[in-house]
Amino acid sequence: MLSVAGRVELLAKTPVIIIGGGIGGLTCALDLASSGVEVTVIEKEHQVGGKIRQINCSNNPLVPAPVDSGPTVFTMRWVFDALFQKAGTSLESELKLEKLNVLARHAWSKDERLDLFSDAEQSAQAIAEFSSPAEAKRFLQFTNQCRSLYKALEKPYMLSSRPHFAGMISDLGISGAKVLYDIGLFNNLWKSLGNYFHDPRLRQLFGRYATYCGSSPYQAPATLMLIADVEAQGVWAVDGGMYTLVKVIRKLAEEKGVHFLTGQACEEILLKNGKVSGIRLTNGTLLYGDHVIFNGDLAALQAGLLNAEGIKALNARMTPPSPAKRSLSALTWSMSVKTDSFPLLRHNVFFNQDYQAEFDDIFNMGRLPSKPTVYVCAQDQGDSYQAKPDPQRLLCLVNAPAKGDQSEFTAQEIEKCEHETFGLLQQCGLNIDLDSAICHRTTPALFNQLFPATGGALYGQANHGWMETFGRASAHSPIPGLYLAGGSVHPGPGVPMAALSGRMAAATLMGHLGLTKLSGRTLISGGTSML
Repeated sequence: MLSVAGRVELLAKTPVIIIGGGIGGLTCALDLASSGVEVTVIEKEHQVGGKIRQINCSNNPLVPAPVDSGPTVFTMRWVFDALFQKAGTSLESELKLEKLNVLARHAWSKDERLDLFSDAEQSAQAIAEFSSPAEAKRFLQFTNQCRSLYKALEKPYMLSSRPHFAGMISDLGISGAKVLYDIGLFNNLWKSLGNYFHDPRLRQLFGRYATYCGSSPYQAPATLMLIADVEAQGVWAVDGGMYTLVKVIRKLAEEKGVHFLTGQACEEILLKNGKVSGIRLTNGTLLYGDHVIFNGDLAALQAGLLNAEGIKALNARMTPPSPAKRSLSALTWSMSVKTDSFPLLRHNVFFNQDYQAEFDDIFNMGRLPSKPTVYVCAQDQGDSYQAKPDPQRLLCLVNAPAKGDQSEFTAQEIEKCEHETFGLLQQCGLNIDLDSAICHRTTPALFNQLFPATGGALYGQANHGWMETFGRASAHSPIPGLYLAGGSVHPGPGVPMAALSGRMAAATLMGHLGLTKLSGRTLISGGTSML
């Protein structure tokens, strides 16, 4: 019989297979490898990164112009501070980061612009000049409420292995429960924002936080206002773009022995006697292992990765993903282009006047928005405008319905949305010379090809209704040996949240292997103490 020490050493060398090289899979791989676990990552694309990707917008092979064409905002850096510390290094040693003083520049017309700052007092002053002193005072009340909400929910929700309402309320205690009561727990985000902002433009601005998890502010829970505090804690620009984060994590993982198999897709997760036994690749290769971590959209499990037995076991204890509840997709333009007139910062948002029409079009009518909100990431800018020689590298994005597996939008529909998109930018003072642009467009259908079984949804299921907050699957699936990570599971979408899901999957697996002790509902430490 093996001694305890011998048993731990043997288990630590048991191979773990991670399906999907997105940020959840990468953080999971590095976390496990830092604990001495042998890991193989399978990625169907030739590059890892998942939704964090770059598109080269250059006709000159000697002068590439890589444009971040997925997530562009780096927040909650404590998630990565802890990951890198465990790996024996630090973010500062591996990445060049710039903390942004201006979180984003917002525009409604040529004469209506508002910068939101990391410093609340600066933002309040800007809001007083943009709207009114009374609105600035209400903004400060809002930021205090968001700060209390974040502190209340970080541990019992974000860092909980599987949050449920009764357990969360118990963990919150009287003071924490009061915070939820004060924001209007059962209200949607839009309604609760009306308690703070009388200027519809500010309600629009902060309602946009619902789209961070692919949802409508008219249906998403009021708790999403905590994103305002997440950004206030810090937004950083990564030198070289967000994909640099992917390259660094892969490098660290490889240095610790993680094996990456790219350009190979998983065809099936193999089961034996109801338990995971390995995977089969599309080229027929079989990889055996008792532990598989699936870092992808849950819908893909029911779309063929699991056999009938596995799907039945999964559905017996988990609600199957519904196409009707999909989150937002997007229509994006990655470009190297000449611009003028508008002083772009790193992050810019251009609003149309009829905000509700955008979400009615997407979620109720299933069509591209006739009056889109446009997000522009100017990758060559920081938090103060710098005149730079053209061309600039831009990502332009508008929200879209996730129906890319049903039908592609017609050329006429896309052209109409494109006309509205760049027309709005021009109305706000940003002139883009499309004739000079090297441009790559990505539609929901193309996102569906990149992320199968999603319809192009970029955030899993939409977070509509306050109980949906507790509806996401946890890292521990109903199938022995199968663990879950990624934006479609708890704690949700976005780079830091998906990274947390990867660390939670690693912690859950190591607990089951006996390498760590699982205690209580919280699996990993948080960042409140670092604020």
